[in-house]
Amino acid sequence: MAGKRKRPNGWEYVIKRAGLLDKPIYLTFENEVEGDAYVKKVEALLDRGIVPGEFRQTAKIVTIMDLVREYERDAHPSVKDRGALGTIAYSLGGTRLTSIDAHWVDEWISGMKRVDKLAPGTIRAKVGALARATDWGMRKGYLTMPDHPLRTLPDGYAQYTKTDAALAGEAKTDGERDRRLEPGEYERILAVMDGGVLERKQRPLTLEHVPALRFLFVLAVESGMRLREMYTLSVDQVDLAKRTVFLDKTKNGDKRQVPLSSVALAGFREYLGARELPDGIPAGNVFPWWDGNTSERALKLVTNSVSKLYHNTRSPGIFDVADCVDLHFHDLRHEAVSRLFERTNLSEAQIMKISGHKSHRMMMRYANLRGSDLAEQLW
Repeated sequence: MAGKRKRPNGWEYVIKRAGLLDKPIYLTFENEVEGDAYVKKVEALLDRGIVPGEFRQTAKIVTIMDLVREYERDAHPSVKDRGALGTIAYSLGGTRLTSIDAHWVDEWISGMKRVDKLAPGTIRAKVGALARATDWGMRKGYLTMPDHPLRTLPDGYAQYTKTDAALAGEAKTDGERDRRLEPGEYERILAVMDGGVLERKQRPLTLEHVPALRFLFVLAVESGMRLREMYTLSVDQVDLAKRTVFLDKTKNGDKRQVPLSSVALAGFREYLGARELPDGIPAGNVFPWWDGNTSERALKLVTNSVSKLYHNTRSPGIFDVADCVDLHFHDLRHEAVSRLFERTNLSEAQIMKISGHKSHRMMMRYANLRGSDLAEQLW
């Protein structure tokens, strides 16, 4: 409750909230009723963790580093944006927000090409992350950008021009992988896992959790789900009657339902009926590798350890032993989406809902898979 006392010039109120307010709020009203009503509204907002705009400290947000820290604390950006903003703050953190104009943005992008030699996709990720941070900063009143130079860049701004390539010594392009399963690879991979042992130069590796490894591979090819989306699945997310998996934790933050093919459905029924989970793994988990720790570091460790069981440049993984050259686990997502285009009549929008892709640009990679369908529609 706010403290109040009678003063010669009216009623004085003092509002204190440790951890929320940087310093006490002092208010004076001639009328006690008016003061009580206003302070009641302020305290109601503070009870919900909201500091009214007129009492926020904005003078501290001066540099990119200041903005990034406050944005991450208050806005909860995506993991991808946090990573991009971390590198920006490290190299450009001391830049004053008032310096960010069209010239500054153009010079920054040129430097990322000519000095840092970054791929266009990485450049877009950094520009997009800073654009979202400045959007938030403007809404909060921390800065003003009338022309918003991060939002008015021309199409193709991240691509290398001839001058960029000459100064950088090379022209980086988007390295989107298009590796798919070759004939016979699917069967060889299953055979290696069913054998239960990976032959290696020093000593063979006996595979643990073979049914889980086998089903994870099949589910990836059949559903297009990402590795993390699958190994964090709980049984409650799987509805066999409706043939769907509900994902509430995805890379882009959106929830989605993934329909199950007949192969995936049969795989779930067989696997769930016989699955075995080691000690320390929640009983409701579908797969045996994740202990429920949701920290980014813990999730990355699981992702790395599981993906290396399939492909490892140092000690051959399942794909390597099966003689699947340069096949990574994430390539299975490309294989699954390609099959949706090849084997179904689903629209691009419907496939995007299944796969969780947000960009039509990404889906253009699959446009050629229906060339015959387009030809059939011509006179």
